[in-house]
Amino acid sequence: MSRPEEKYNKRRLQTSYLTSIVSITLVLFMLGLLGILLYHANRVSDYVKENIGFTVIMNENIQETRIHELQRSLSSACYVKESRYITREEAAKTLMKDLGEDFVGFLGFNPLLPSLEVRLKAGYANSDSIAWIEKKILADKDVKEVFYQKSLVNVINENLRRISLIILGFSSILLIIAMALINNTIRLAVYSRRFLIKTMQLVGATENFIRKPFLLTAMAHGVYSAIIALVLLTGTLFLAGRELPDFINVQDYKLYLTLFLTVTVLGMVISLISTFFAVRKFLRTRSEYLY
Repeated sequence: MSRPEEKYNKRRLQTSYLTSIVSITLVLFMLGLLGILLYHANRVSDYVKENIGFTVIMNENIQETRIHELQRSLSSACYVKESRYITREEAAKTLMKDLGEDFVGFLGFNPLLPSLEVRLKAGYANSDSIAWIEKKILADKDVKEVFYQKSLVNVINENLRRISLIILGFSSILLIIAMALINNTIRLAVYSRRFLIKTMQLVGATENFIRKPFLLTAMAHGVYSAIIALVLLTGTLFLAGRELPDFINVQDYKLYLTLFLTVTVLGMVISLISTFFAVRKFLRTRSEYLY
């Protein structure tokens, strides 16, 4: 083989490797973004659900010590995230601010009752659980009423469920496309060395011997791609954390560790599987079909 032809083949091989790394990097970056989106979509969902709550309205003659006792009991319950005691005076001030009128002065007395504002944990913010909690609280003789917007709870949960299904369906389609893209890119890279594979096979090299350097190269490409993708994802997370600090916590090291492991393993596994089948294809292809 002439020297110019060797340089050309070497340059073409390097180009195919670079294309493979860039393609895998872009796909891993895209999948990483999708994973971050799913993770934070779940956090947003929990945030919305945990702002669903209800008001426990007390009887008029209840003693304040009894209210504090009931609040401690609710706060220790497995389904309560937090609770807040609202006195009659606080309730009157809030309502006067909303109405823009001093209804207490007009009526001559404060008709509002003391209450507890209760926020539920995300897992209990659904109609069935709230109905069960309502029944349990109303069993207390010092509780007059439990108030919450039932229609709002149903609407929020239905919309969150619908959004989750859409994201899940989109994620599945994107994952299939990503794997197909990586597979085709690696097949093209292996295709450029199909004659070398067949030559090694003709001189008596075993399939495992021929396949080994390709798999090692694929593993290295997967690692390189994962490192580049992780750098891009980390930068994206920090930028997003500045814009959405309430939903994206840049100090969430558990997320970083999970992301690092998932992206690295995914890059190596997809590269190895695609390379394995691509090499096997040319090992089983007859020489006249290589041209």
